[in-house]
Amino acid sequence: MNEQAHDPSARAQRLRIRFACGPDAGRSDLGRTWREAFEAAGVEVSRGQGRRGQRLVFAAGLPQNVSSEGELLDVVLARPVRPDELVVRVRAQLPAGVELREAWQVGFGLPSLPSAVRWADYEVDVPVTDGLDEAIAAFLARETLSWRDTRGEKVREYDLRPLVQELRVECARDGVARLAMRLRCDATGVGRPDQVVLALGLALPLRTHRRRLVLADVSPARDAWQRRGRFVG
Repeated sequence: MNEQAHDPSARAQRLRIRFACGPDAGRSDLGRTWREAFEAAGVEVSRGQGRRGQRLVFAAGLPQNVSSEGELLDVVLARPVRPDELVVRVRAQLPAGVELREAWQVGFGLPSLPSAVRWADYEVDVPVTDGLDEAIAAFLARETLSWRDTRGEKVREYDLRPLVQELRVECARDGVARLAMRLRCDATGVGRPDQVVLALGLALPLRTHRRRLVLADVSPARDAWQRRGRFVG
């Protein structure tokens, strides 16, 4: 008996992937990296057409020179694959500097991944400086902070303060202070760790690492069904 004809544009399954990447990954074409890894692993990504047919969507862009352990990617497959099997197969095909951490099924009825992102958590290393705690307290006490960000010939003016939800010194040793930041990352604005550091009167960070992306709240029961692969939405 002949196998039923397969439709490469079929939307059989939507998976969410969490991955880590090194500080140079933001400069490369991550989309191509993942497409090539899926193909090499024999995982068939659904072939959409145009913007409405996007089948591989990242949650948020990663700034250059920033490492991460909490990047998110949604992929729609033309043929279903068990998430744990996908992790094993695709992980082996990714280049150095990109690591697939976990994957789980999500429902098609959920909003797009980029529209669900609300905040980004960072750890930022800066030199230990006298008055750092006081500078942070003064920053958090402000209601507004007019800011000008110059990149090349482009100048952007905005209010920096509402882009920062949390800011604190997490630890300090060997002359390095680690700052923990939760910065806005949605359609209303995107906070940049280097600009927060400059606003504190410091030089550019020694190291910046994104710990995770915070999504809009979902029902715990709904989320549990998605992770068990039972929700098809």
